[in-house]
Amino acid sequence: MTGLLHEQEFSRKSFLKGGGAMLVGFSVLGAGFGAKAAKAAGDDPYASNGPYDQTAVDSWLIVHSDNTASLKIGKVEMGQGTPTALLIIAAEELNMDFKQMKMISHDTNVTPNQGASVGSQGVQTGGKQTRAAAAAAYQALLKLASANLGVPVSSLSVKSGVVSGGGKTVTYGQLIGDKLFNTSITGFNVAGNATTPARAVAGGPNTKPVSQYTMVGKAGVAQRVDIPDKVTGRYTFVHNIKIPGMLHARLVRPRGQGAYGAGTNVPILSVDESSIKKIPGAQVVRSGNFLAVVAEKEYDAIQAAAQLKVKWGDMPTIRPVGNLFKGMREDDTAGKAPARIAGSSGNFDAAFGSAAQTLQRSYRYHYTGHLPIGPSCCVADVTPNGARIFSNSQDLYTTRGLIADALKAVGKPLPANRIRLTYVEGSSVYGSAPYNDANQAAAILSALTGKPVRLQWMRWDEHGYDNYGPAQLTDIRAGIDSNGMITAFEFTGIGIPYWTTPTAGQQVGIQPVFATTGPLDTTISGTQYNIPNWRLVGKSLPLQDNYFKVSFLRAPNAPQSGFAAEQAVDELAYMAKMDPVQFRLQNIATPTSNAGQPGFDVAGRWKNVLTNAAKDANWQPKVAASKLGTGNVVSGRGVALGYYANTMSCCVADITVNKKTGKIVAKTLHVAGDAGLIVYPEGSENNEQGAAVQGLSRAITEEVTFNNKHVTSLDWVSYPMLRFKDAPKVYIHGLTRTDVPDPADGPGSRTTGSGEPALAPVAAAVANAFFDATGLRIYEAPMSPARVRAVLKAGGVK
Repeated sequence: MTGLLHEQEFSRKSFLKGGGAMLVGFSVLGAGFGAKAAKAAGDDPYASNGPYDQTAVDSWLIVHSDNTASLKIGKVEMGQGTPTALLIIAAEELNMDFKQMKMISHDTNVTPNQGASVGSQGVQTGGKQTRAAAAAAYQALLKLASANLGVPVSSLSVKSGVVSGGGKTVTYGQLIGDKLFNTSITGFNVAGNATTPARAVAGGPNTKPVSQYTMVGKAGVAQRVDIPDKVTGRYTFVHNIKIPGMLHARLVRPRGQGAYGAGTNVPILSVDESSIKKIPGAQVVRSGNFLAVVAEKEYDAIQAAAQLKVKWGDMPTIRPVGNLFKGMREDDTAGKAPARIAGSSGNFDAAFGSAAQTLQRSYRYHYTGHLPIGPSCCVADVTPNGARIFSNSQDLYTTRGLIADALKAVGKPLPANRIRLTYVEGSSVYGSAPYNDANQAAAILSALTGKPVRLQWMRWDEHGYDNYGPAQLTDIRAGIDSNGMITAFEFTGIGIPYWTTPTAGQQVGIQPVFATTGPLDTTISGTQYNIPNWRLVGKSLPLQDNYFKVSFLRAPNAPQSGFAAEQAVDELAYMAKMDPVQFRLQNIATPTSNAGQPGFDVAGRWKNVLTNAAKDANWQPKVAASKLGTGNVVSGRGVALGYYANTMSCCVADITVNKKTGKIVAKTLHVAGDAGLIVYPEGSENNEQGAAVQGLSRAITEEVTFNNKHVTSLDWVSYPMLRFKDAPKVYIHGLTRTDVPDPADGPGSRTTGSGEPALAPVAAAVANAFFDATGLRIYEAPMSPARVRAVLKAGGVK
């Protein structure tokens, strides 16, 4: 099927102007364009004038004469269904049917800037922006209908985009079909401006009452808009684009990156171009330390990249070989990771010293990768007059700036409003995958060759130059009193700062940016419980030339922190000789504890996910590891809380452990999430199922490996992932509710994230289940067979 799609050829003219099913033309441009200006902009393939005035309804919506409506969406489809959810919200506020809604995909000359599609913010923030725009459009349409029908607005009713009143009807299409609204988005919870969208919480001022919803939160309302074409093979992915005159490209880099800095911008000592002279049409493209090959045929580009002889300079030495966490500890001991107090209450030291029982443990979580099945790909056409880029970036407006930086660095500068990017889906990204590295590289190659270029990475590029999820070393000290109440809890996270400069940019001379402070999970660090004496300590390791570049990976830092904190809490429950669920309920956060936030029923939301997950899993109270099984394969059950994107979650994991092979198999995962008002139930459930399975894969199989110079896990053998045969049954329990207010955006029913929270508690739940099955603790993830066997051996289990 993919081969057939590669033969889907667009003329250069239609490709540039936006022809073909995947693109949009001038007729969907934003507000502020008259007919002549719109046509002129449409004929200019490089115009990139978005975002238009984001207070204008016309920047968001078009109502067509056939009584359908198009929504301009600045969030992107990555397989999570966010555009479908936004269409549901718009249809609800407009009182139209879902089937009347159309989607206009993200484009820097067309769509608003809704911010990056990250952090489970698609509906959480994008939904509020869409709601405000659609509600403003609805009010404008009612005023038009009132004038048309001669009936007061208060006497009108609307169904399916048909306005009724005074015994007469008129459709939206008849009122405004394909004309501009010329009205602003005002009167909502958060006012917008020319660059920032207004926001409206569900049921907030000037929006539709939640009690009248017929689509939002209702199952069976909508089919995800991207699925039919994906099933039938008509869907166009960025990998499938082909245009006349296009060159195929492959990067040439050392196999596997080294430490960020000198290990991601390795000097080229020499290039023997004659080594590929027998490959037809193959050319070497070089700028500074940036090196690639291009050819008219993709296979020739692949062969040229493999055969080109290059001598590279040296990479910095990564030490110590084979023991990442020993190196972290040494850096910490040497004072290279100075401590900062990120949060505290009470007097931890005094409480820890006087506790009836205490715990002191260290937990280790390795680098993991984004690594979508389809490697990164970008199609770029850079000319002296402008650039046309097709990318699966999660944030086109930010990517536009990064491409401008790269073009300037190679002496081919273009202003941002001449660099047009259109979103075309890839094979997901799971966070900050290296799409901007590919985007910059494709633009550089097109600028230097003067031709359109399709750059696709090889598998070793994707594995070897990913922006990994950070490794984390966590130290926890905690204490309980004689009644099983947690009296002291200290969480110390030793982590790696996130990077900001793509490798391609570094190679052409853009100076890499080095963060000095790493991210720190401030929630699954004890604040899920009512702990009077609590301290959160952050320590940031020296990134430059020491550690690999890292960035946001689905539920960033939450699984690492949860693996530590929720194991510690489980061990405290065992010390207290209490059932793990009951112990957590006894210590759960209250509105006045550390996690308390004005307007949130924090205690209720934590309790909600814990009790519902336990109920759905038919939890039977007992002290963990009190009924150890016999035989080679033993089973266990564990529970853990998690948190991400303002959503509390809880997982109950049922696993088996093969003592001989060391293999952990998860049989079932029950995950409950309190996500406020769930807009699109099927989409939310699908997201969280994927998150839970990905969390399991990262917990038991995934690990970036390396030697003393560079990454060595460059394929699916050296970086194994969970296989279908080992996938568990996953039960997602979306606890939708309309009583979660929004402290930031005012009154109404808040929607919180549901793309990542299910991932957060899985690793800890599996680790706790391992203890229940074996009576032994495992403090390092992934909990691979080799590590399991080592733990069992050290514990005397044969």
